[in-house]
Amino acid sequence: MCEKTIKVTQWLSNIFGDQPIPHYEVNTRTTEILYQLAECNEARCRDVVLLTEDLEQKAAEYGTEGSYLEELLLEGVGLSSSSLSKTASSYLNALEGSAMSLNTKDTSLASFVAAMNDLTAEILATEKKNQEMDHELTILRKKLTSALVLRKSLQEDLSKTEENQVVEKARAENRLQNMDFFKAKSEDLKFRIKAAENQLSASRMEPSLSHQALLDLSEKLAKLKQETIPMKKKLESFLDLTPNPSLAQVKIEEAKRELAAIDAELTMKVDMMEIAVPDQHARHVI
Repeated sequence: MCEKTIKVTQWLSNIFGDQPIPHYEVNTRTTEILYQLAECNEARCRDVVLLTEDLEQKAAEYGTEGSYLEELLLEGVGLSSSSLSKTASSYLNALEGSAMSLNTKDTSLASFVAAMNDLTAEILATEKKNQEMDHELTILRKKLTSALVLRKSLQEDLSKTEENQVVEKARAENRLQNMDFFKAKSEDLKFRIKAAENQLSASRMEPSLSHQALLDLSEKLAKLKQETIPMKKKLESFLDLTPNPSLAQVKIEEAKRELAAIDAELTMKVDMMEIAVPDQHARHVI
């Protein structure tokens, strides 16, 4: 731990130089973090030194090669950089700039052709990628248009729904008001029915004089009238008989008695109905 602390202190001293080291809390965690930073910094500095040495070595090699080529041109062709015209110098500089831009290893035609082929392939790949992106962009525009149309349709539907909701709310409120009215009316009718029942009970009205009983009695009367029709026809057939007058007279007398009994019963029921119906009508009026 003391070695790490010493190394951290030396590293901070080298970093800040003549300036004072900022105060920090010295503990195990901070010491460990600063020690790792110092190790990384030293490793990076070593890499930078190695890279610098490598670049210096390459620069020296390029300088030596340039001097060699310059001497070769001077000895073989009699050309030097100082003896070139302004146009030739500009061409040479353009050739050098093209080689550096295309990142070729030299200025030979083969290197330029290979670099141009690579550049053309990159351009074609970029154009293809651009076409694909344009196609995707067209699809996205169509989807966006559809989404906007759908959004507009949904907004219209929402507006219609809100309007319908307002109308339905008004109808519901109206129905609630009508329901309250019908409830009050129903309670009033119940009260009036109860009062009428109490009044009828106080007047000791017989159940046989109720409306339903009178309807049943009327139905029975109509049924009895229908039943007397075949008996009347039977009696008429006996009246047409000529042989055995004594027996016919007996049958006629029996039929007359039976018919008289039915007529009497029918008359009694009719009288009861005539008496009961006006009485009940008068009670309803009251």
